[in-house]
Amino acid sequence: MSVAGYKDRKVYSFKSVGEKPSSIQGRENVSAPTKPPIGIKTPIQLIDEGGFFRMHFENADQIADNLRNLILTNHGERLVHYDFGANLRSLTFNLGQEEFDNEAILRIKRAVNKYMPYVSLETFVSFVDNNDLDAIATVGIRITYKVEALNETTRVLEIILYAGG
Repeated sequence: MSVAGYKDRKVYSFKSVGEKPSSIQGRENVSAPTKPPIGIKTPIQLIDEGGFFRMHFENADQIADNLRNLILTNHGERLVHYDFGANLRSLTFNLGQEEFDNEAILRIKRAVNKYMPYVSLETFVSFVDNNDLDAIATVGIRITYKVEALNETTRVLEIILYAGG
């Protein structure tokens, strides 16, 4: 390419020029690669160092978080997916009754089969705690589950539901 009257001149772009490896050495501290984050931990927490939110870095932890959110979500709370969740809030006035346990098991199983089919539910335990206030009762649900694809041991998820009376 000819530049303003000069023959056999070459034009280079500064955009294609980098730095010599010798000038880069010692300037960068090479650290071990870190795992990329998988998802945001809930409830959302802000962090100061190097990111916006606390994150999950292990699949099993993210699945546990997602399962807890699925079970605690009621129908109509998730935009576009009206039937997302186990819809347990409507059952809280039947706390401690066998009807509650049977319906809760059915709803949880239905939600997990539809939205998280890779989770294998194993046991369901419910327990009722009538607080000293007599106005608020709580029911606890303890679910054991396994994710076969992760070759993990059985994990336990405990959820507390509140009902006013």
